[in-house]
Amino acid sequence: MSLLETARAVRENAHAPYSGFKVGAAIRAASGRVHAGCNVENAAYPQGTCAEAGAIAAMVAAGDTEIAEICVVADAPEPVPPCGGCRQKLSEFAGPEVPVTMATMDGRTLTMTLGELLPRAFSSSRMARE
Repeated sequence: MSLLETARAVRENAHAPYSGFKVGAAIRAASGRVHAGCNVENAAYPQGTCAEAGAIAAMVAAGDTEIAEICVVADAPEPVPPCGGCRQKLSEFAGPEVPVTMATMDGRTLTMTLGELLPRAFSSSRMARE
C-alpha cells in the first residue's frame, strides 16, 4: 500500500464528531516502515490529537526515530498542510529536505519540503547552552 493509500485508509478511522473534518497522515520512517495516524477530537477542544501527531507517536512507539517522507490527506477543496504545531513536531524527526505530500480526497496533491513549510524551524541548536 502506498503512503497516500495508507493516509486515505486511516483517515476513515478519524474521530471528528465536532468538526466533521477527518484527516489521515502516514509517515515513512528511514527504516522503510510506514506509520499512520488520524485526528482524534475531544469535547475539550485543545485535548484532541492531530493526525500527524498520532503518526509520529505510532512511529516512536514502534522504535523508529527518523522520518523520510510524509503524506497528509483531508477532504478539502485544496491540499491542506499540517498545522503549525505539527510542522514543529515533524521537524523533531525530519530534516528540512523531507517531502510532505498534501492530498485531497478527490486526488489533488501538492508536495513541498518540510523546510518550505517551516522555514527556520526551532531546534535544540537554537537553545542557549552554558
